[in-house]
Amino acid sequence: MTRRLVADASAIVALLTDHGPDGQWAAEIIWDADLYAPTILPFECANIFRRHELAEIVSADQAAQAHADLVELPIDLWPYETVADRVWELRANLTSYDAAYVAVAEATSATLVTLDRRIARAAGARCAIETRLATASESSASRRRSPPPAAPPLSPSPPPRSNPLG
Repeated sequence: MTRRLVADASAIVALLTDHGPDGQWAAEIIWDADLYAPTILPFECANIFRRHELAEIVSADQAAQAHADLVELPIDLWPYETVADRVWELRANLTSYDAAYVAVAEATSATLVTLDRRIARAAGARCAIETRLATASESSASRRRSPPPAAPPLSPSPPPRSNPLG
């Protein structure tokens, strides 16, 4: 059975642009998994690629390649309305952006993969969260937090989208 993961923008950006320990960790974790994410993911990643290019962390060619690779990643993107109620419930502990990743992970019974340790420490998530631990030797260590007893997941696939403009 293929592992189900929700990868947030920090994990996807590391996967596509970082050849160091974070990128290696993301590649090992994400490799051959079924990926899910809220629809905000591509926008967040594209913005990070832009910022990294402007800050000369990556070249224009590297940013363009990362963006092209992002577009090609097989990720099942979930629209906001499918997780909106849960995102709102998490507002006391997480930003709406971070809560969207948690909500999709909960709805798909997936593990959330992130480099953002604030998400892993936040109370209220009912999903497993995996993040990389930086070590003195920079090994690919991971920290796993098991979820508390789960509430019933939302529908396993998003409903068809209708065009509100007709």
